Amino acid sequence: MQLNAAQQRRVALNGNRPRLAPKPSRAAVRVNANLKVMIAGAPAAGKGTQCANIVQKYNLVHISVGDLLRDEVKAGTPAGAKAKEFMDAGALVPNKVVVEMVQTRLGKPDAKASGWLLDGYPRSASQADAIEKENIRPDVFILVPDELLVERVVGRRLDPETGDIYHMKYKPPPAEIVDRLTIRSDDTEEKCKVRLKTYHENLNAVTGYYKDILVEVDGNQPMETVFGSITKIIDATLARIDPLEAFCQSVPEADECRMYED
Repeated sequence: MQLNAAQQRRVALNGNRPRLAPKPSRAAVRVNANLKVMIAGAPAAGKGTQCANIVQKYNLVHISVGDLLRDEVKAGTPAGAKAKEFMDAGALVPNKVVVEMVQTRLGKPDAKASGWLLDGYPRSASQADAIEKENIRPDVFILVPDELLVERVVGRRLDPETGDIYHMKYKPPPAEIVDRLTIRSDDTEEKCKVRLKTYHENLNAVTGYYKDILVEVDGNQPMETVFGSITKIIDATLARIDPLEAFCQSVPEADECRMYED
């Protein structure tokens, strides 16, 4: 097994550290593998919940282009100022401007050090083509389809005080807050079907760019089961791009794989 320079330094460092009591259990080794993940899912497929779980477990930087766009406009950055001109005119922000924002965000130290999770982007063939030209490409593209989307959408409720999202069937809210919950204006069956039609029209064009790294997860399962499947996919990806991770997944008791308390 060949290790790169950074991994060799890690092994050497572990070899020189005082032998403190190892933790009773060991998570996957977190070396700087610069893991890059894209995730896509139709509206209400539970993608937001899965993104939060992924970020918590793998310490990736979560990048939602919608949030990024709003933050750039609010901060008055050059790209944000360009975007605001189009938004104020009621026009779509050009791919060139959005890609500039994404590229800048991915180039920041936290994303470089920890890796990133690009959420729900690209959404069209033109967007996929634009980021491909800038060499923005993930290690794995996770697709979370869900055939029960209309039911999931119409049952969603938003807590305006906390921002938490509930579902009357799949994630019931506490009884004491039910009266204050609201329904998003686009969470109707009619609007959901329109959104799904647009989503599926673009999906095949986008996934065509990532056929070699595309992995589908069955979204018609409990959230915990879906996340378990996603975890297996990401762990396998880590093992593929990082020889030390692959070694430590198979031999976690090896000295260079142990994790010690500081």
